[in-house]
Amino acid sequence: MNWNKMLHQGKLTLLSAVLVAVSAWGMHASPSQAASAATAVPACGTGDHGLLKELQARHAASEETPLSFSDLQFLSADTGRAAGSGFMIGTSDGGCHFQEIYQGQWNFRQIDFPNNVQGWALASVKDTAATYLIATTNGGSTWTRIGNTATDFERIDFKDSKRGFGYSRNATSYTTDGGRTWSLIRTPANTRSAEFTSRDKGYALVIAPGAGYRVMKTSNGGSTWSLSLQSAFAYPESGRIYASGDQVYALLYGGTGMSQTSYSLYASSNKGGSWKRVIAQDSAGGGPAPGSGAAQLRSGPASGKPGNMQLIGSSAAFLVGFSPAGEKVAVGRSYKGGKAWTNLPAIPGYEGMISFTGLKEGWMAVRGQNTSSLYSTGDGGSTWKLKFVFKGTEQ
Repeated sequence: MNWNKMLHQGKLTLLSAVLVAVSAWGMHASPSQAASAATAVPACGTGDHGLLKELQARHAASEETPLSFSDLQFLSADTGRAAGSGFMIGTSDGGCHFQEIYQGQWNFRQIDFPNNVQGWALASVKDTAATYLIATTNGGSTWTRIGNTATDFERIDFKDSKRGFGYSRNATSYTTDGGRTWSLIRTPANTRSAEFTSRDKGYALVIAPGAGYRVMKTSNGGSTWSLSLQSAFAYPESGRIYASGDQVYALLYGGTGMSQTSYSLYASSNKGGSWKRVIAQDSAGGGPAPGSGAAQLRSGPASGKPGNMQLIGSSAAFLVGFSPAGEKVAVGRSYKGGKAWTNLPAIPGYEGMISFTGLKEGWMAVRGQNTSSLYSTGDGGSTWKLKFVFKGTEQ
């Protein structure tokens, strides 16, 4: 996910206007004048940066929980967005300042911006269950519903301003006109997750009841599928495929109980030609991890439930993990296509979601008991800096 520059709109934010004025003045001013101008720029904000006060108060009064983030997307270390129920905020200076982008009826479940101006989202209206595909052409300030009916998409992935994929539990669709019309891509029976890197090349995670998981791949747009990986498990239910370039990761879920989840993570660095079992996390509450044989590690990040992954370039991958019982969130990573994996130190929290933009640069949304926060990292997830926080009524 790479953005160009933040929000090509007709109006600059107040922050941008101040920065432009200081820059222009500095070109013609003396060194002392330029230094004085620089000190006039507001310092980096903290906490909630003064945003969404009324929405926070209404949410806390009705829910008794803090306003929280449901998705985030950063396309550079400095520039990104985060959204939740009825709002979207953004930054263009690495979290030093945040601005309100949107406040209204849409409760965002997923946001997807292939560039700074055009974006899509899966969202519901207020407390209704129906999910709609909506789009923006001004960076997220206003949104238009695409179509008159709800969608069954659980996830969207737009490659550019026209071409994109829509994924439901067992189906994949493709659009070439920005989401107005969709064509169905044939996937194997009992598919539980799919990921296409192009219209022709893709992968599907399939369950074989009583036998286990299968990863299938296609190079002709779903016309035919071939077996890439099989992993034995008595009760296969769900998982997730991630793919980018030559990298493919298969996240296979075992059981869940007592706030514990069992899972296996498999990695391929050659488009599914061969696989390595990276993580095999058994748990007392969730039972054994799917598959068998050697694994690099017997537990994942935070020794908890796996969250989302991000694949960067030809060999880097990041996985967030969180343990509600242990009240910790952490990231695991590989810089070698899964051949070596490291679980990094945890920070406090109940749940986490990541958005990495480079080998070192990334962001994470973390939900705590009474907070929902945004953190950034510049060292690949080894350490995190707090950039934004919504707090509840009880501290």
